[in-house]
Amino acid sequence: MNTRKLRISVVALALVAALGGSYALGRHGDVGTANAATPISTNAPVVSSAMPDMASIVARHGAAVVNISVTNSQPIRDALPEIDPGDPFYEFFRRFGAPRGQSRHPARGEGSGFIITSDGTILTNAHVVADASEVMVKLTDRREFKSKLLGMDKSSDVAVIKIEAKDLPTVQIGNSANSRVGDWVLAIGSPFGFENSATAGILSAKSRSLPDGSYVPFLQTDVAVNPGNSGGPLFNLNGEVIGINSQIYSRSGGYQGLSFAIPIELAMNVEQQLLKHGKVQRGRMGVSVQEVNQALADSFGLTKPAGGLVSGVEAGSPAEKAGIQTGDVILAVNGREIGSAVELPALIASIPPGDSARVKIWRKGSAQEINIKIGAFSEEKLSKVDTQVSKGRLGVAVRALTPQEQKQAEINGGVLVEDSDGAAARAGIRAGDIILSVNGEAVRTPEQLRALIAKAGKKAALLIQRDDSKNFVAVDLG
Repeated sequence: MNTRKLRISVVALALVAALGGSYALGRHGDVGTANAATPISTNAPVVSSAMPDMASIVARHGAAVVNISVTNSQPIRDALPEIDPGDPFYEFFRRFGAPRGQSRHPARGEGSGFIITSDGTILTNAHVVADASEVMVKLTDRREFKSKLLGMDKSSDVAVIKIEAKDLPTVQIGNSANSRVGDWVLAIGSPFGFENSATAGILSAKSRSLPDGSYVPFLQTDVAVNPGNSGGPLFNLNGEVIGINSQIYSRSGGYQGLSFAIPIELAMNVEQQLLKHGKVQRGRMGVSVQEVNQALADSFGLTKPAGGLVSGVEAGSPAEKAGIQTGDVILAVNGREIGSAVELPALIASIPPGDSARVKIWRKGSAQEINIKIGAFSEEKLSKVDTQVSKGRLGVAVRALTPQEQKQAEINGGVLVEDSDGAAARAGIRAGDIILSVNGEAVRTPEQLRALIAKAGKKAALLIQRDDSKNFVAVDLG
């Protein structure tokens, strides 16, 4: 019910952020209202005369940020995703304040939210209010209201609640697409219950993909976000909300320099659909995609690593019906270029089911366009290439699959890797993998594999099936 944290066993960043924050602010504060600064001595650090005016943003919009208190009297368990506790990502998705084990006592939690209409419509995170028996909203003037849940979408982690009030202050909605990496941003929320606390930093990155397979292209910041900040707004220097603070990346459970926000345009689309339809309708293509790195770009003849490489096409999906094939690189949708594969699921999800989309693909050395009738959403997870991914030039010993093995793997063709070294091992190919194609040409026998590798250039793109996942692996053949 509080900000979700991502745990990872890396060296903590909090000390670095704490020691370096004020120094960086002094050196790089070149945006906003000018404030005169006079050096105390010639040995003192140089301070820019232009510093961001955070105080004015807090004064104008702080009253529209609310504290949310949640009560749940039902027996609850740790708020963890459906994931095996032995999985390495299990510890990534603990949420702040989740009780350990089972409890029959009232569970209480806190979060934040912000008012978007003067009659009391409020945006917050779904995980703040999920399974709550009572949600109380406290304003900066100390008035408290019991709220009503209007709608919630766990896939995007967005919830809409309502209080009965009039003439309330509201935030100004912006657009994260207009923000640049390095821009100043400001968060207001209730970390650890300290209501209407303001923290600031910069936008560290855009379109971040997280290991939960979510389609949300998160905004990454170095703003100090802690338990209780969940659901609060992220402002730009114009005082516009560009995101909803949602998650942190932490080893300790507190701020360590990495926080993630849901882009506001995505959240507002969810809000509008929840109020209009009571649910969120999302488009889908029915493909799994992976990033195009430089090696894969060279293998496919692309001028630069960009787009989403199709590593699998779901049977009977809109993509299959339109003719999308494994090995295609999706370069653009409706004229919008795809710089990274992580951008594709969110873009497709924003297209209403039933609408047609113009998809630009790269296939066998040339670009072409395909029209696809978008289907209804079923969660698509981003597949990623494993970078640790007779022997001959490739470095594999392979054999043909038996009919029973092909049936179990649900494939027609392919060869099974029994041993791997050399170029294949360096690319991450290992015993047990099934090689399905080389540079877009299907492989059905060991002889065919050798022939395709023999005529390949210095690089080859192999489609590999490992367990139930298919991914392209670029192999440097030297």
